[in-house]
Amino acid sequence: MFQVKKSILAAALSAALMVPASSWAQQTAASVARSLGTVKSISGNSVTLATDSGTEVNVSIQPDAKLIRTAPGHKDLQGATPVQLSEIQTGDRMLARGIMAPDGKTILASSIIVMKREDIAQKQQQEQEDWRKRGIAGVVKSVDLATQTITVSTGGLTAKTVAVHTSKSTILRRYSPDSIKFDDAKPGNFEQINSGDQLRARGDRDATSGDIAADEIVSGTFRNIAGTVVSTDAANNTVTISDLLSKKPITVKIGADSQLHKIPQMMAMGIAARLKGSAAGGPNGAAPGTSTPGRAAQQESQRGPSEGGPSQGRPATGAWQRGGAGGQWGGGGQARSGDFQQMLARMPAVTIADLQKGDAVIVVATEGSETSQPTAITLLSGVEPILTAAPDQAAMSLSPWSLGAPSGDAGP
Repeated sequence: MFQVKKSILAAALSAALMVPASSWAQQTAASVARSLGTVKSISGNSVTLATDSGTEVNVSIQPDAKLIRTAPGHKDLQGATPVQLSEIQTGDRMLARGIMAPDGKTILASSIIVMKREDIAQKQQQEQEDWRKRGIAGVVKSVDLATQTITVSTGGLTAKTVAVHTSKSTILRRYSPDSIKFDDAKPGNFEQINSGDQLRARGDRDATSGDIAADEIVSGTFRNIAGTVVSTDAANNTVTISDLLSKKPITVKIGADSQLHKIPQMMAMGIAARLKGSAAGGPNGAAPGTSTPGRAAQQESQRGPSEGGPSQGRPATGAWQRGGAGGQWGGGGQARSGDFQQMLARMPAVTIADLQKGDAVIVVATEGSETSQPTAITLLSGVEPILTAAPDQAAMSLSPWSLGAPSGDAGP
């Protein structure tokens, strides 16, 4: 279910190398070879590693090699224990260090550090639960460089604002402009966070104000597109949309992790009624005399699983979970945008072939780059009532779907 978070594991295991070890110190810099990856197969004393770069490396574990097991999250080898070659299994994470054999394809390993897959899975589950209990997600409203504080709107139709306070110990990460996966998020800094970014944070919440002292923040810039379908290309997995705001065509790639759904008409009408009421300044964002469809949609948003935890692989509808919907966004009484995500998972799935010219759609996508098209995170059709009610704010009102939650770190 979960994929090991490569960057964190690499950092944890690489940090472990800083601990003195005689077998490593005796090797010259020119002769040292190292490889980090997941154990793919084992035959005798030979291990095939599937590396994080997508290649395979052969590791020949030498008779006098030092094999140790460390726990996910440890930054050094304190608490590490010896492990036997017979205890290593496929799916374990391994860092092998030694000398490259003359064939240039095999590492003659004198040192092996292993993280067991069971330990990683347990760590991920703990981290996932912590994100669910102590996390919020939403759109950045403002950033205060002086106080290192971020004001976040938790999104959804009943949005609230939360102040997220950072410190020197806060871990900051940024999504890649070409990826919706948490695995591909890179270390970032406070200055990269801008108004309009989507952000997820976890930390201790102040019982009175609801503010959060963040232990970790993940943020990114995503595109919100609302418009009508111009054309589709099933062969190249792309959809071209006429953007309502820019009046220009935008071609969006549909990837393996993209989610395409159609909003049922009654639900779309309910969301439209609430957006229209918000624009008119009605109480609690609802228009005076909100219609029955609006109330039905609100009631629907309160049903379904109440504790679906954030997960890995997909965007807010689950960018963090490869196979399903994302979970609760907030906690502690904050607006539950996760409720909308749960509804989204129950909406009918559609394909590129189901989209017709002129269909109204709302899309949340990656930024893309000069060399790549934006990739759809979530595409919703059946949104004609929503675009009619609030064409200028429809996409942004539902934009928090593009953020999901990490599956759980296996590192520090």
